[in-house]
Amino acid sequence: MSVVTKKTASLGELPEWDLGALFLGVSDPAVEESLADVLADAQGLEKDFQGRIARLEGREMLSLIKSYESLQDRLGRISSFSQLIYAADMRDEHNGQFYQNLQEKCTEISSKLLFVSLEINRLEDGKVKEFLAFPDLVLYGPWIKDCRAFAPYQLSDDAESVLLDKSITGRSSWVRLFDETIAGLSFVHRGKLLNSSEAFDLLASPDQTVRKEIAQEISGVLSGQIRTLTLITNTLIKDKEIEDKRRGFVAPISSRNLENLVEDDIVDSLIQAVEQSYPKLSHRYYKLKAKWLGKEKLDYWDRNAPLPDDDDSLTSWEEARALVLSAYNDFSPTMARVGEQFFEKKWIDACIRPGKTPGAFSHPTVPSANPYILLNYQGKVRDVMTPDHELGHGVHQILSANQGALMADTPLTLAETASVFGEQLVFRAMLEREREPVRRKLMLAGKIEDMLNTVVRQISFCQFEKKLHGLRQSGELSSEVIGNVWMEIQAKSLGPGIQLHEDYKVYWSYIPHFVHTPFYVYAYAFGDCLVNSLYGIYQAEPDGFEDKYLDMLRAGGSRRHFELLRPFGLNAADPNFWYEGLRVIEGFVDELENG
Repeated sequence: MSVVTKKTASLGELPEWDLGALFLGVSDPAVEESLADVLADAQGLEKDFQGRIARLEGREMLSLIKSYESLQDRLGRISSFSQLIYAADMRDEHNGQFYQNLQEKCTEISSKLLFVSLEINRLEDGKVKEFLAFPDLVLYGPWIKDCRAFAPYQLSDDAESVLLDKSITGRSSWVRLFDETIAGLSFVHRGKLLNSSEAFDLLASPDQTVRKEIAQEISGVLSGQIRTLTLITNTLIKDKEIEDKRRGFVAPISSRNLENLVEDDIVDSLIQAVEQSYPKLSHRYYKLKAKWLGKEKLDYWDRNAPLPDDDDSLTSWEEARALVLSAYNDFSPTMARVGEQFFEKKWIDACIRPGKTPGAFSHPTVPSANPYILLNYQGKVRDVMTPDHELGHGVHQILSANQGALMADTPLTLAETASVFGEQLVFRAMLEREREPVRRKLMLAGKIEDMLNTVVRQISFCQFEKKLHGLRQSGELSSEVIGNVWMEIQAKSLGPGIQLHEDYKVYWSYIPHFVHTPFYVYAYAFGDCLVNSLYGIYQAEPDGFEDKYLDMLRAGGSRRHFELLRPFGLNAADPNFWYEGLRVIEGFVDELENG
């Protein structure tokens, strides 16, 4: 049950999700029945096809891939259900056991299917062309091509099998330890016990004293766990280094780029463009903000402080829903209709509860079911942008589901497109309706801060990861060394307008992306710059844009980024591409400065 407080009461009734599209509950006998069925079918597929793929005819290959796709969907349904149950309450020991047990069983089944991708990657090019000449196999051509991109980095079958089998007691266990450690944190402020979401929310309090108090409390609590969090970080970085070297990746970020189906030089150009823009973006803005707050410099706990004249009003859940869906509908009634299902069919969990994972996500689950959105909704203006952001993901996941279990997932380079575009739609709608100059200034400042968090902050995170992964090759890193790197990178990105105190050194330790998905973070900056360019095209030439945009979302992972962007006349390989997107943020800062 959710915790009802005076604040949550003012937000209205916050939804809790219904996972019935997956299973009816942890005791649903269908869970074990599905596991047994999937295991039996996986064993049958292994028996019929292992070692034979290079000798198959086109029709046999089609049968294999369709069976494999069905198994991935059914297996994903079980795995997703356990993940969502666990995320809803990580403090419940039974949830943890349920999650771990199902992950172990799913990994065991996955090991029986591993031969499919391994053998596809060993096929001669001529055999692949022969397969793709079979008409019904053309549909799976993009998946086969993307699968084979990993061929140069593939290890022996035995090595791949061992890595998969041990992942559940290796990397996955360390990730689980991190999640449970962070979910179990509690903070005390003025006699009130807070979870992570509530504590970090106070960093946006209008009261400077409150911000300082909670910042120091957060630092103290994180410091109390820093040895464990440092051990987790060291272990996971070393684990990745060992595997990367075995596979032959040239840099720690290269494996992520390959999974994202984007070239190393394009990611490098994005990072370089953002770094070179720090002085025009974050450095300028935070100096302005310090002046507005009457300070020579902002303290780090002032970074997300509301500006003077901000009334700190709360937006109820129903108001947020109406605002988001209205903005979506103005752009595309199709998007609004898809988005409305999340509210009507209980696909969203927005309540704040002890043990619930902090932050927010949209879990795609599997194409045969539906995505689920997790939020910790607290009603502030930025909180409205969070369901908006995650709903963008959800709409994207619904639209791409027609690609099937093998090609529905979008590479991370484009995975943030729909979410950030959704934010842009809602922000522009809010800004156009606002006529009061002070409110417009506040909204513009809030949008700039969100964009800086999406672009500058995420690229600084990426640079932090790159430096840590480099340093770790020389030996285990102390929390002091990691903290020093964090301070150095943050000072460079935030600029001279923000004072970083010594107790800020531990703030790296709670960020989940470093643990869950190394180097994921640049995808946010990629998405923001891309969306800025897309929105500019939409404003200049609205006719026909909606259809092209929805076609891009429906494509899922069936096409590469350059193919998806071609209808819009965009090319991420063009050095000017990133600067065009960054100039939108710069223009917002100009408007504030001159306003």
